Amino acid sequence: MTDQPSVIVERRGRVQLITFNRPEVRNAINLEMTQTVAAALDELDADDDLAVGVVTGAGGYFSAGMDLKAFARGEFPAVPVRGFAGITQYASKKPLIAAIEGPALAGGFEIAVACDLLVCAEDSVFGLPEVKRGLVAVAGALHQLPQRLPRGVVKEIALTGVPIDAQRALQLGLVARVTPKGGALAAALELAEEIAGNAPLAVQATKEVIDLQDAWHGEEFWARQGELAGPVIISRDAQEGARAFAEKREPVWEAR
Repeated sequence: MTDQPSVIVERRGRVQLITFNRPEVRNAINLEMTQTVAAALDELDADDDLAVGVVTGAGGYFSAGMDLKAFARGEFPAVPVRGFAGITQYASKKPLIAAIEGPALAGGFEIAVACDLLVCAEDSVFGLPEVKRGLVAVAGALHQLPQRLPRGVVKEIALTGVPIDAQRALQLGLVARVTPKGGALAAALELAEEIAGNAPLAVQATKEVIDLQDAWHGEEFWARQGELAGPVIISRDAQEGARAFAEKREPVWEAR
């Protein structure tokens, strides 16, 4: 047994860092971890001092997915609204970045693609081996991947169960950056700081337009985008951004 928490939640300035911390089982997800992640994302959404979340795994692994031993004991690692691992059904209204070292397979892959951006080490692999075990990937990958990749590629990954490596994931546009082994977290935090330096209202509205637009058709897109972006354009932050540019200084955001 260990006295270390199964999930470590930290603040790095305006960035919230969530670390799966069960490397002895490749960060397999149990109910305790799920509840901790869900609570952390509730905090991220509610706290104006937090702008971006980063999700990673300790010990050179991202996550092996569901803890099958815990599942066999009758435990199911999901919570209402947020779903499996506290993240795959509804993640966050603020940007989330997955920092991936090593394998992100099965539910681990589904956690990764619940995030907005993926940063991975060069030794990372991604896959959905469920069909090789008589199962179906039901924690969100079959919904998320067709929005990110060509449908034929999604079918190859999901129907064969064969993983893809980091370079192919980069070529396909699935990951944003590939780093040397051990460098994923540092690169993800750097990316998070770039986002966190921008106007909070503008970042949130931009993310919502990108995330929600597949449900909007024709003229509805412009109406819905206007509902989200209009208040941002007339906000105090928008005025501050213009003044800061004119005065050649860094803006001071108020999220108002």
